[in-house]
Amino acid sequence: QVQLVESGGGLVQAGGSLRLSCSASGRTFSIYAMGWFRQAPGKEREFVASFTWSGGRISYADSVKERFTISSDNAKSTVYLQMSSLKPEDTAVYYCGARPSVYKGYEYWGQGTQVTVSS
Repeated sequence: QVQLVESGGGLVQAGGSLRLSCSASGRTFSIYAMGWFRQAPGKEREFVASFTWSGGRISYADSVKERFTISSDNAKSTVYLQMSSLKPEDTAVYYCGARPSVYKGYEYWGQGTQVTVSS
């Protein structure tokens, strides 16, 4: 089992920045990739960014490219999401997820952290 804990959400004005953190514990050696997703009220959860531990392959949703940066601290089993130039439409609950392998989807999830961007 893998446990994920997010932190770093909050309220910020449009144009501001926030950094989210996701710390993994448990069987972290079994993680293939970690990613960030978000879910706004009344909408489905959507992909934001992901990072593979082996090879460091990074992917972003088009809506956050050039504004968000995903990074990791392998020694701490932590993944970060640096969010800049935030927009009101970025308001959502942000979830951290972990994939056990390339052949499986995201099976582990954190509890989520609220990000609210005011206009």
